[in-house]
Amino acid sequence: MVDAVVVGSGPNGLAAAVVLAGAGCAVTVLEAADTIGGGTRTEELTLPGLRHDVCSAVHPFGVASPLLSSLPLADHGLEWCWPEVDLVHPLDGGRAGVLRRSLDDTVAGLGPDGDAWRRTFATLSRRFAAAAEDLMRPLQHLPRHPLLLAAFGPRALQPATLLARRWHTAEARALFAGVAAHAIHPLTRPTTAAIGLMLTASCHHVGWPVARGGSAAITDALASLLRARGGTIETGVTVRSLGDLPPAEVTLCDLAPGPFATIAGDALPDRVRRAYRRYRRGPGAWKVDLAVEGGVPWIAEAARRAGTVHLGGTLEDVATAEAEVHRGRMPERPFVLVAQQSLPDPSRAVGDVHPVWAYAHVPHGWDGDGTEAVLGQLERFAPGLRERIVGIHTRGPAQVEADNANFTGGDIATGANDPWQVVVRPRLAPDPYATGIPGVYLCSAATPPGGGVHGMCGAGAARSALRHLGL
Repeated sequence: MVDAVVVGSGPNGLAAAVVLAGAGCAVTVLEAADTIGGGTRTEELTLPGLRHDVCSAVHPFGVASPLLSSLPLADHGLEWCWPEVDLVHPLDGGRAGVLRRSLDDTVAGLGPDGDAWRRTFATLSRRFAAAAEDLMRPLQHLPRHPLLLAAFGPRALQPATLLARRWHTAEARALFAGVAAHAIHPLTRPTTAAIGLMLTASCHHVGWPVARGGSAAITDALASLLRARGGTIETGVTVRSLGDLPPAEVTLCDLAPGPFATIAGDALPDRVRRAYRRYRRGPGAWKVDLAVEGGVPWIAEAARRAGTVHLGGTLEDVATAEAEVHRGRMPERPFVLVAQQSLPDPSRAVGDVHPVWAYAHVPHGWDGDGTEAVLGQLERFAPGLRERIVGIHTRGPAQVEADNANFTGGDIATGANDPWQVVVRPRLAPDPYATGIPGVYLCSAATPPGGGVHGMCGAGAARSALRHLGL
């Protein structure tokens, strides 16, 4: 008998396995696909030799994660690469909001809004590691830094559009709106300011880096560390019910609540099954990977040096697009996220051909074709891009879900970030990782603290499992 079985080899499944193995457990990870990593994989999608990140691309929470930063992943091949400019949010006419790791440089670039930007982010970025200890855990715990949380909480609970009123220039307001839009939720709703605050503060704390060689390097490092700790990984193993699993004292599932309820069957208590079936899913993603000769010809000069670019126009434009998506309507000009990984990591380019990663927020389960909408936003801020494209690969919500069962309807966040699920996910319970089946836990991004490549969902579930084992 093994001490622990982990179902799913996404970053949270691997993180859970690493924590369990570090505590002395014998761990086996089971993965249905032939390749480990879940949403943290890198593949040749357009041209031979040009490696594109399948889902996750830029990792501010990866390098800032209390778990990942504590692990010797560098000894297992993980190297972070920082861009010259972390994020640019272009506006029509060549203007842009520019976010840099240096708070002073960001403040200087925001002109009359610089002082207000500093007041908003100085303390949170300086004490980000302390804040993360509380905010990247379940909220049902005794805070380690109550005064810091007391200052953060009232702002985090606000709609992003309300918090943005402290800035007056279009550049600063759009810059914050684009970061807050990572919540994939209407910016006029409560709690959407939280993701904008945390992601921006993480930039001023550690920057927005990429993993050298692609996001798969994170997966490979976690897998290497797990094996060094005695764990094993088996691929091509489909788990259709809990009865398919080998005997184990604890089982952790890197699965969304719906897929887990299916495999748990009658073993799942009725109250938990009802809660999991009520778990709300968020909008989908339309992914476009490009091979671009000579890079993207941005009008805004800073965007030519940026690891990440947000496309959506003004705060009002972004808010309108996100509201439309939430209503189930595809906007003509969706919010688009772009990553240029070969700028911080030149090894990602093949000669003068660069991988460009982009996706738009689209309605949940949308069955249209968003390629032209994404390319239209790119061409809006980088005219002439189309002539440089030498390869293209697209995936809509159906393909995203087929590739990863956790991403139902193309929901790459593994759940809607509405106010209730930001605070309580996946259900109201003293232990959010517990499933009601003794010794069986969820460890996916549907559990606290939610989406992102940080491994904290897996770490939290692993700690619950270790308490069950008396370790």
